Amino acid sequence: MIISMSDILCVTNRTLCAGDFLERIEAIAAARPAGILLREKDLAEDAYRSLAEQVLSICRRHGTPCILHSFVGAAAALGCTAIHLPLPVLRTLTDREKAVFAVLGASCHSVEEALEAEKLGCTYLTAGHVFDTDCKRGTPGRGLAFLREVCQKVSLPVYAIGGVSPENIAAVRQSGAAGGCVMSGAMTCRDVVTYLGEFS
Repeated sequence: MIISMSDILCVTNRTLCAGDFLERIEAIAAARPAGILLREKDLAEDAYRSLAEQVLSICRRHGTPCILHSFVGAAAALGCTAIHLPLPVLRTLTDREKAVFAVLGASCHSVEEALEAEKLGCTYLTAGHVFDTDCKRGTPGRGLAFLREVCQKVSLPVYAIGGVSPENIAAVRQSGAAGGCVMSGAMTCRDVVTYLGEFS
């Protein structure tokens, strides 16, 4: 999917961010993860597009892929050819709309959803949540067996999401995943380069 020395996708959440959000994006982009997924689910499309324009500029400057989230029109208007979608949104896209994107991802929570995402033309997917995480407090992680089955059933790169850490990334890779997604760690760590280095 993405050419990088890293197999870690950094998912944003500016409400968790320690300090200035764009400065954090700058630090992450400079550290060259596999990509930055600009999630920011609470924003309306106009506000998201304004933020995305700034984030795309930072990512381009560092040669780090930026994947936009949910807003197909905003991504197309900004000339971004990478987008990640919830399955309900992906299902509504026409083939012409999908053709705009060289990178098309979807969030999947079952083997059936993963197979559907593949059929709908995705180039990668995220599968989760794999491990217990504060973001899904009270809902147990689906586990490595779930991740392994998804990886076996689809021919797409699969990125584990949910509780992925330096302590369990080896197990994620051994399950057949292309890599993992991190959110809170990337948003709150003291030093991004050191943090991402712990996954190597």
